Amino acid sequence: MIGAKQMAVQVILREPVDHLGRRGDIVKVANGYARNYLLPRQLALPVTEANRRQVARERVVADARDAAEKESADAYAERLNKVVCVISRRVGETDTLYGSVTSSDIADCLAEQSLEVDRRKIQLGEPLKQLGEHIVSIKVHREVTAKVTVRIVKEGSEDGDAVSVDSAKTPDSAPE
Repeated sequence: MIGAKQMAVQVILREPVDHLGRRGDIVKVANGYARNYLLPRQLALPVTEANRRQVARERVVADARDAAEKESADAYAERLNKVVCVISRRVGETDTLYGSVTSSDIADCLAEQSLEVDRRKIQLGEPLKQLGEHIVSIKVHREVTAKVTVRIVKEGSEDGDAVSVDSAKTPDSAPE
C-alpha cells in the first residue's frame, strides 16, 4: 500500500486498558487507535507536561478509590467462593445433556441467591455440557477472581442444600 503510513503516537493512560497498560503509563500506540478509541473515550491524553501533571494528580485520587474497590471486591469474591450453584437439566438415557449450561444460566442461578453477577464476567471457555461439578471463574475486579462451584444435575433429582435453576421446560414426570 503506497501512501498508507503506520504512525505511532505516544499517549498517557488515564485508566487501565487491557493488554496495553496501567493508569499513568506512557505507551506508544497506532495513530488510529489513539484517535478513534483512546482519546474519544477519555482513556488517554496526548503526552505533554501539563497532561503528565494532571494524570499524576488523578492517580493519587484513583489509587485510593482502587484500593477501596479492591477491598470490596475481595469481600464479594469470598462470598462467591462459598456458593454452590445447582442447575438441573433434561438428560438422555446415557446421561447426556439435551443442551448446555451457559454463563447466562449461571448468572441467573447466582441472582436467585441474591448475588448479582454480570454474565460477561463469568469466564467460561465454552458452555458446560456434562453432568457433575464444575469450577467456574468469575472476574469480580481487575485483580480479583472468584471460583464458583456449578453442579449440573438431572432434572427431577433436586439437591436440598442449594438453590436450583430449572430449564425452560418443566419436568413431565414426578421426581424419581
